[in-house]
Amino acid sequence: MIDAIGEFFRKRLQSRDDPFAVEEPLRLAAAALLFETAMADYDLGDTERATIHALVCSQFSLSDVDSKALLALAESQAKEATGLHGFTSLINKHWSEQQRLTLVEQMWRVVYADGRLDDHELHLMRKIQRLLHIPQKDFVAAKLRHKPG
Repeated sequence: MIDAIGEFFRKRLQSRDDPFAVEEPLRLAAAALLFETAMADYDLGDTERATIHALVCSQFSLSDVDSKALLALAESQAKEATGLHGFTSLINKHWSEQQRLTLVEQMWRVVYADGRLDDHELHLMRKIQRLLHIPQKDFVAAKLRHKPG
């Protein structure tokens, strides 16, 4: 499965003149990271799924059909992935710090969708912060913005 994911990304990135060729795998990588976040506490609930769906539809301006297809593939890839590097390296290569910070903001929304922060979720978020090169102050501010009152 991991080889299939790598092949998917390689095929899409070969045609760099086409912005959609790079955009598709970036959407997939971002959505997969949202699923990684939701599954960190070993409980992927309906609230987290709905949050991910809303975030993906909003950020990427996708139709309901396109977003469902993207989410199905992203969830599958998140479950099969052995690490985060494939997702984060692609994002680092093509997204600005502000775009990466927006993704981290979205990930905090997914973390807090169930109203609590699990130790596994916090560990994953810290790991992603380092992998996406998000400054500590921005990471903490994003966390506090989305923490339930």
